[in-house]
Amino acid sequence: MEFLEPLNQSLFLLANADPATPAWQIQAALLLANRLILLVPCGLTALWLWGGAAQRDLALKALAGIGLALLMSYAAGALWPHARPFVVGLGQAYFKHKPTSSFPSNHTIIIATLAFTLIFDRRWAGWGWAVLAAGIAVGGSRVYLGVHFPLDIAGALVMAPLAAGVAAPAWRRIGGPLTGLAQAAYRRLLALPISRGWIRA
Repeated sequence: MEFLEPLNQSLFLLANADPATPAWQIQAALLLANRLILLVPCGLTALWLWGGAAQRDLALKALAGIGLALLMSYAAGALWPHARPFVVGLGQAYFKHKPTSSFPSNHTIIIATLAFTLIFDRRWAGWGWAVLAAGIAVGGSRVYLGVHFPLDIAGALVMAPLAAGVAAPAWRRIGGPLTGLAQAAYRRLLALPISRGWIRA
C-alpha cells in the first residue's frame, strides 16, 4: 500500500475543498456525507414493515451482508491502520471526526453492500445501481470534506461486492428459517399496530 500513498495523497488534494469554497457547496456535501446513509436503515425498515415475504427476506439478507462488510472493514483497519488526512495535517477538514483508521470508508461500504445485494438479486438490480451511485456520491463527499482519502472509498467499493457475494449464497441456505423466526417475533411484539393496519403482518 505504501507505493500508492503518493498517488492517494495527490488525488486527495485535488478533490478536497479549499477554504474559498462557497458555503452552500460545503453544506450540500455535508448533507451527502453524513445524512444520506440514513436512507439505508429507513429503506430496510420500510421493506420490513410494509413489504411481503420477499422484501423481508431481502432486508435481512442485506443486513447480513452489511454486517459481514463491517467485520471486513474492522479487520482491514486493524491490520492496515491508515491515518485520516487531518491527522497527518493534509488538506482541510470541514467537520469533526474521530481520528480512527480511514481505510476503508464505513459509510461507503454500508451503502455499497446494500447496492450489491440488490444488484446480485436481479429483481432489484435497477434500484441497486441507483443505490451504488448514492454510495459513490457519499464517499466522494467525504473525500471532498477532508475526512477520507480516495483509496478509502475505492477499498470500500472493492470489499462491498465481496461481502454481498458471500452473504447471498449463505442466505439462500439459512435465510428462510431465520426470516420465519424474525417474522414470528415481529408479529408478537408489534401485534397492536399490525391489528390496526398501520404496518403489514
